Amino acid sequence: MKVYGIPNCDTVQKAIKWFKANNVDFEFHDFKKEGIAYGRLLDWVSQVGIEKIFNKQSSTWKQLDDQVKEDMKAPADLLKLLQEKTSIIKRPVIEDVNFLFFGFDEGVYKKQFLK
Repeated sequence: MKVYGIPNCDTVQKAIKWFKANNVDFEFHDFKKEGIAYGRLLDWVSQVGIEKIFNKQSSTWKQLDDQVKEDMKAPADLLKLLQEKTSIIKRPVIEDVNFLFFGFDEGVYKKQFLK
């Protein structure tokens, strides 16, 4: 299982703490250090849609120039932006065999990992 995120993100820290407390093994992928492959983003979008991935509440999105935001209409443009500015990806991303989830939800985690 892989957890994607940014180490200083409160929600990512909360998820990691939960996984450790429940002895769930995971590998951490740091968006800031490792980035994210365009193909991975494309795969995620094909599974859950761009709306689940794109975090318009992020400070990075809010700080973007209005014209840049306005220009983000085509899916390819949005994916390129997510790849360049990974802070706009909803975090954490939890990826396991036949499981993809964005954000922290203890109930979802329990159902998936504490069977």
